[in-house]
Amino acid sequence: MTFEALGLNTSILKALTDAGYTKPTPVQEQAVPAAIAGKDLLVSSQTGSGKTAAFMLPSLHRLAATEPTAAGRTPNQEMQAARARGERPRFRPAQPKMLVLTPTRELALQVTTNTDKYSVNLRRIKAVSILGGMPYPKQMQLLAKNPEILVATPGRLIDHMESGKIDFSQLEILVLDEADRMLDMGFIDDIEKIVAATPAGRQTMLFSATLDGVVGNMARRITKEPQIIQIMTAANKHENITQRVHFVDDLSHKNRLLDHLLRDESLDQAVVFTATKRDADTIADRLNIAGFSAAALHGDMHQGARNRTLDSLRRGQVKVLVATDVAARGIDVPNITHVFNYDLPKFPEDYVHRIGRTGRAGRNGQAISLVNHAEGMHVKRIERFTKQMIPVNVVEGYEPKKTGAAPRSSRPGGWKPGDNRGGAKPGQRSFSKPGAPRRDGVSGSAEGYKGPGFKANNPYNSDRPRRSYGDR
Repeated sequence: MTFEALGLNTSILKALTDAGYTKPTPVQEQAVPAAIAGKDLLVSSQTGSGKTAAFMLPSLHRLAATEPTAAGRTPNQEMQAARARGERPRFRPAQPKMLVLTPTRELALQVTTNTDKYSVNLRRIKAVSILGGMPYPKQMQLLAKNPEILVATPGRLIDHMESGKIDFSQLEILVLDEADRMLDMGFIDDIEKIVAATPAGRQTMLFSATLDGVVGNMARRITKEPQIIQIMTAANKHENITQRVHFVDDLSHKNRLLDHLLRDESLDQAVVFTATKRDADTIADRLNIAGFSAAALHGDMHQGARNRTLDSLRRGQVKVLVATDVAARGIDVPNITHVFNYDLPKFPEDYVHRIGRTGRAGRNGQAISLVNHAEGMHVKRIERFTKQMIPVNVVEGYEPKKTGAAPRSSRPGGWKPGDNRGGAKPGQRSFSKPGAPRRDGVSGSAEGYKGPGFKANNPYNSDRPRRSYGDR
């Protein structure tokens, strides 16, 4: 199928051709015609499948066919005209036609950048990002242009709604991108408040890695007879990404192995995921001392610094990005060939989105997890979620001392659920005294730790992540 067959505006088709787009992805083939027909959509597809174009192309097609407002002036132009008449100008709230909600700043900026690319030949359509970390005067300037498309993180959007800077009475299209991630980050109340402020007759499109549970319940409340599109859920295999596990004895062993793996000649650029912001800074500094071009990315950084870091990554000036999960969604850099889980994520869903930073748009990639022996149960949970076994590899000269970390393929009968792959006793940390909790507050074994923070109904014995205020 071609983009022409989807029935898109000729100006949009020209922009796609100039940008090097040749044919639509599977999610675009199904979502674009349905959205052009005005249907609400519930879409589940894996990261890197072209979801941004799936909702933005039909929306631009619709907005391009809309006549200008009768006034034909932006709020900024109205204020200037009032001053010319000698009147005291009154601020008019922005009235966007389309709203896209995203969980993180990086994803919001990526959506805006792609929108500018698709709408380059549609001179009357403007798209702006409103997000945390951006100076308020700058945001006010953007809102004064009365943009047709507003891309925002929920927390900062609520601030402007409560101060009367945004009016959704003219909104025609609402998109929730990475809805599952927004709910994980604690934005459920903000989302409900934003949805309640939009017209009932809007078109709603929700994109998520999963359409089950809380996401599914919310989706049913905010959509009307939606068309459900499931191309490939997050639990499906990343067939173009080679995944493997390396067991490590202690922190020193992990650092030495990471240093060795980062010197792989096939590595172009890499993302190293850590559990904490402090570790991201520490590891980035250590890698720079070791001769790598590395930089950290996390929620405590000002938006300007985060933008400069990502720009350096895209230009190839940064070879290794050390990041927390704030970067797990929203980074689309084609030259990222490797992803390293320096620390395993708390939730299997986040593992899928982490490794999705490589192997973008059908390219090949490698995802490598550095796992302490006591974290074997975490690996098993990921394998159950993805429905595939992750091979265990050993690098000559960097072998783990514990025999329990031997590759499963070398065991009689192979690996099967229930194997004690980690090699550590229940509740025992493989490189510390028995019962010592790791720095993330979880013991080496879910069964062995009964200390502070233990929750019997939570497989990770830790609370789900709260809202990341750095991404408001």
